[in-house]
Amino acid sequence: MEESVDQILLSWKAPLRPFKKQSAGLLRFFLAVALLLSLILFFVGDMVTLLPMWALLFLFYVFAITPPPLTETHVTRFGIESAGILMRWDILSHYYFVKRFGYTVLVTVTHGPYFAHSYFVVPDETTKRQLMEILNKHLMYMNQPPRTFTDRLIDLFSKLVPEDEVMVTQPV
Repeated sequence: MEESVDQILLSWKAPLRPFKKQSAGLLRFFLAVALLLSLILFFVGDMVTLLPMWALLFLFYVFAITPPPLTETHVTRFGIESAGILMRWDILSHYYFVKRFGYTVLVTVTHGPYFAHSYFVVPDETTKRQLMEILNKHLMYMNQPPRTFTDRLIDLFSKLVPEDEVMVTQPV
């Protein structure tokens, strides 16, 4: 959707999603877990589950090594437009900010019954302040977002994933 310049209130360029390049050790960890689960499923006789499990492993691999493209996001008089999709003000309910991989991410939520979430990477604090001024006129700001069962489950599993180790060398 092509917007005229006088309709755009704020515009910025940022990656489509937060991205952190994963180390080879993390990829080897997930490959080892997938192989172990494959062996267990093979001996149990549940061959049908192997295909979705390896498909998920491939999807994780692709997202872990492929950096996202830069996307231009516009806040207009009508709503928020990013990647050619316009989220109109009348379908949006509230918003909040989260930190992912060192990026500030704007999360907008639609009205029920579906409560669809949209994620927009915000490049800097100045843009975040300007964005809050505009969004506060249209949406409700939530300082602490509600934690769903899925959010708590993701936090639990993310604690199980090994972190990349930072090597500190002592001068000789």
